[in-house]
Order: sequence, then structure tokens, then C-alpha cells
Amino acid sequence: MTGLDTNILLRYFVGDDPRQSRTAAWVIERDLTEQHPGYVSLVAMVETVWTLLSSYELSRDETASIIERMLQIETLTIQNEQEVFVALVAFQQGKGSFADALIGALGIAAGCDFTVTFDKKAARLGDFKLL
Repeated sequence: MTGLDTNILLRYFVGDDPRQSRTAAWVIERDLTEQHPGYVSLVAMVETVWTLLSSYELSRDETASIIERMLQIETLTIQNEQEVFVALVAFQQGKGSFADALIGALGIAAGCDFTVTFDKKAARLGDFKLL
């Protein structure tokens, strides 16, 4: 397995740097296989989403589409893939940020009844309790 940093994911999905984007595409499309997949950690996933929204100013729909594509690439192993999918659905429904939705989904998967927060937007997610 080969770990993938955020910048590799960004170059692949955004294609904003011709040389680096070609290299990222080669890694993801040619170097990785189902037997030797690329690993996307939760940190890289959240950082990618944050960068797409803040630096590239992509819409929620455009960003959700990229997350969905990542989940569909058979040569990628996504850490906590099921929880990432749950967070994606909440994000697509506009219930909160992707990071908040992922925090909630990971808490539930770990056996938490809920996650406490001071964040009113996060509290709109069913997995949170506003303090």
C-alpha cells in the first residue's frame, strides 16, 4: 500500500498544475492496483475537502462529487470508508461541514451515544449534543 498526501489528491482531482497533475494521475491510474492500493487517511481526506472549499472555492456539490469519486476508485483504500460515506451523505444534505459530519460518524462507530459540542451548526447533525 502507498499512502497518498493531500497534495497528490488535489493535483489529481483539480488538475491545476500540469506537471504535478500528470504525475499524480500516473500514480493513481497506473502505479496503484487493487493488490497495491493507495491509502487515503482521514487527515488527508478532511484536509482535501477543506482545501477544495476554502482555497479552490469549489461548491459543496463539486466537493461532494470529488469525495464520491474517491470512494469509487477501486485502487484507493479510504480509512474508515463507511464513516466517510456517512459524512458525505450528511454533507450533501447540507446538514453541516464534512469535518463535523465525519467527527460525528466516527464517534458513533466508536460506540459514542453522541458527541458534545458548542458548535450550533454541528449540533444540527443527529450525532451531536449542543452544550
